[in-house]
Amino acid sequence: MRGMALDPFRVIPQPGNREGQYILILKGAFTSSASPAFNEAVTGVAAPRLIVDLTEVPMMDSVAIGALVRAFVTCHKSGRKLALVGMNHRVDNVLRLTGIAPLFDTYATVAEAEQALG
Repeated sequence: MRGMALDPFRVIPQPGNREGQYILILKGAFTSSASPAFNEAVTGVAAPRLIVDLTEVPMMDSVAIGALVRAFVTCHKSGRKLALVGMNHRVDNVLRLTGIAPLFDTYATVAEAEQALG
């Protein structure tokens, strides 16, 4: 059915409202075909605090989970902080069921993450 098609995945990078913060806004299903774009965006950010906005991500697959773990490892090794924002119930459940949820600082909104990360 035509109406059932998912929007194509996009990563929209933008500077945060505070010095040293950068935001990656993800839109669309975060799947294996989307992971390379996400990985490239993460490696392209040098800011000490990275916020990944998942508000418009309806679902993610196992490859996307791996991409999030790689992002965490990349940030952790370089001393940067990583926060996830706006996860819906489905995405939150996937992170909890796979056991990786404790790796991430999570917030309801970008504003809350920016405040907490200082």
